[in-house]
Amino acid sequence: MFQTYGMRLLFVVLVLTMQAAYAQQQSPYQKFGKITVPALQKQVYSIDSNASVVVLSDIGKTTIEGNSKFSFSVSSTRHRVVHILNKNGYDEATVEIFLYSNGEEEEKLESIRAVTYNLEGGKLVQSKVEKTDLFKVRLDRNLEVCKFTFPNVQEGSIIEYEYKVSSDFVTNLDAWYFQENIPVLWSEYNLSVPQFFTYTFLGYGYHRFSIKDRKNRTAHFTISDSRGVGTTQHYNVSAGVTDYRWAMKDIPALQEEQFTSSIKNHIARIEFQLASQNYPLVPHDYRSSWSALGKELLSSPNFGEVLNGNNNWLASDMKIILAGTTSETEKAKKLFFFIRDHFMCTDYDAFQTEQSLGSTLKSKRGNVAELNLLLTVMLRYAGLKADPVILSTRDHGYIPEEYPVVTAFNYVLVQCIADSQTYYLDASHPRLGFGNLLPNCYNGHARLIKDSTAPVYFMPDSLVEKKLTVCFLTADERGSLGVVKQTSGFYESYMVRNEIAEKGKDWFFENLQKQYEGEVQIRQVTIDSLYNYEAPVSIKYELKFDPIKNDIAYMNPMFGEGWKKNPFISAKRLYPVEMPYAVDETYLLTMQLPQGYMVEELPKQMVLKLDDRESAVYEYRISESGSTVSLRSQLKINRTLFTNDEYENLRQFFNMLVAKQNERIILKKKN
Repeated sequence: MFQTYGMRLLFVVLVLTMQAAYAQQQSPYQKFGKITVPALQKQVYSIDSNASVVVLSDIGKTTIEGNSKFSFSVSSTRHRVVHILNKNGYDEATVEIFLYSNGEEEEKLESIRAVTYNLEGGKLVQSKVEKTDLFKVRLDRNLEVCKFTFPNVQEGSIIEYEYKVSSDFVTNLDAWYFQENIPVLWSEYNLSVPQFFTYTFLGYGYHRFSIKDRKNRTAHFTISDSRGVGTTQHYNVSAGVTDYRWAMKDIPALQEEQFTSSIKNHIARIEFQLASQNYPLVPHDYRSSWSALGKELLSSPNFGEVLNGNNNWLASDMKIILAGTTSETEKAKKLFFFIRDHFMCTDYDAFQTEQSLGSTLKSKRGNVAELNLLLTVMLRYAGLKADPVILSTRDHGYIPEEYPVVTAFNYVLVQCIADSQTYYLDASHPRLGFGNLLPNCYNGHARLIKDSTAPVYFMPDSLVEKKLTVCFLTADERGSLGVVKQTSGFYESYMVRNEIAEKGKDWFFENLQKQYEGEVQIRQVTIDSLYNYEAPVSIKYELKFDPIKNDIAYMNPMFGEGWKKNPFISAKRLYPVEMPYAVDETYLLTMQLPQGYMVEELPKQMVLKLDDRESAVYEYRISESGSTVSLRSQLKINRTLFTNDEYENLRQFFNMLVAKQNERIILKKKN
C-alpha cells in the first residue's frame, strides 16, 4: 500500500515538474486576451532596463492547405504582444501588413483583431481597433499595405494584435524574424509542411534557439476546383506532415552600429526556399544551379535579350564616340566616359531593365542595370569582350553561395577585357574613375553572367585606402607658417569630388578650416586632379599661426589630422565589425620650434599592435633634434572583418590610438 502511494506521489511530482518545464518553453501569451494587471504594472525589464518598448511575445504559424483552385495555399497567422513603456516606443502602435499580388495569385488579409490595454484606477481597460480604423494603401501594381494605429496608447500600454493572411504563393514563404531593433522576450515560429513539398531552411544570426523541434503526423487535405461553371470537384489526399517549431527567448535588440555592411546579415531569422514538389502534384525540382540561373537571365527580356540583338541603332552614336580611337583600352574608356558623364542613374537598386536600351540611350536616363547593360552592348558593338556581372551591394546583404536565388541580387557591373587586361566598370556614378568600383560593391561573392556563370569575388580586404599627409612648419617672431600637402585615397578622393560638385569649393574650404583648433588660418588652398577621376585628389594649403604669448604652450602635433574619437562606442557588440576597406594612413610632421621656446615634454613613442598577426598596427614615433620636432604617425588596418569576439580588443586599440593622437607637446619659454 505504501509503495503504491509512493509511486503515485512520484508520478504526480514528475508530471508537475514536466508541466513547469514545458511552461518555461512557451510564451505566457499563447491565447489572445491573456493580459493581466501585474503585466501592465511592470515598468522595467531585465533584458534592457533602458528600453522604451519590449516585445513580450511574437508567435507565427504557417500551414499549407488545399484550396478551391485545384492546388494548395499558405495560411499564416501572427499573434504579437508589445509593452510600450514610454513615449519613445509609440512607433510600435502603428502596424503595417504587406500583401502581394501578381495579377493571377494574391495574398488576402482574412481576419484581424487588435486591442490596447491600459490601467485606469487600478482596473484593466480595453480599447479595440475597429474595422473603420483599418485602411489600405496601394504602393505599386504588386504591393499594397494594410495599416492601422492602436487607439488610446499611453505610457505603460500593452498592445496586442492577431491576424491571418492567406496566400497563393506556396513557393515563397515569408521569412520569420526572431530579432528586432527592440528587445524581444519570446519569439516563436511554427511551420507545418506536407510531405509533397520540400523546403530548404536558411538560418541567420547569432542568438541560439531555445526550441528547435520537429514532429511527424498524418493529415488529410481537400482540394477542389470551383473555377468552372459546372459541378465542383473535390479530391481528398492523405499525406504525412512535419510540424516544425523554432523559438528564441530573451533576444536583445540589434541596433545598427558603425562599420556594418547590412544589419540584415546579422539579424536572427529563418528563411525558406521551396526545393521540390511531388505527387499528388506534378513533380518538379525548384532547386537551381548557377548555370541554370545564368541561362534564365540570358534569355530574360529584361536582361539577356537586350544583349543579343544586332543593335544597329547604336551605329551613329558609336561612330562619333569612337572617332580617332585605336587601342581597345582607349575604346573602352571613351564608351565608359560617354555614359558616366552624360547619363543620370535613376535607381541604384536594380539588376534588370524596365525600359529598352534604346530608350535609355535616347533619354540619357536609366537605372543601374540599364546604364551598365547599355555599356556592355556598346563595348560588344565596338568589338570588345564584355559581360554583365550581378552582385548584391554591401548595404543589401550577403548572397548565399550555395543557393542560387536571383532576387538576392540588386546591382549590375560590367566585366570588360581590353588589350588583355580585365576591368570592372560601373558607369552609373558621376566622377567615378575607369576601372574603379565603390566600396559598396565589395561584398564578396558575385556572378559573371555568361554561359559558365562563373563566380567573381570583390573582397573588401583587396581595397586599400591610402592617405599621406605631410606638414612642414617654420616659425619666427610673427608666428608660425606651415605648408600641408595631403594625398587622399581613392574613396576619400571620390567623396571630395562629390562634396565640391554638390556644395562648392567655398564650403569645402570652410569645412577644412574647422578641422583646426585655436587661432589657425588656412590660406592659399589648391586642389590637384579634381577632375582627373583616375588619379587621387591632392590638396595643398598654408597654415598661419599667431605668435605664442604664454610662458607655457600646449600643441597637438597632429593638428587637424587623426581620429578625434573612438568609432566603437558600444561596450558590447553582438555581430562582427565590417570595415569597407583596409586602411593605410600616414602623417609626417617636421616642425621648427617657435623662437624663444624649448620642448618641456614630448608625447611618448608608441607601437601598438592589435594581435600577433598584425591585423592592425599603429606607430607613433616622435623625436626632437635641436630646434626641430619630427613626427611619423602611421595606422595600418590590414583586414576588414573582425568577429564580435575580437571587438573588445579592437575597441581598446582605438581607445589608445585616439588618446595618443590627442596628446600634446608642452613648450616652455626659455629664460
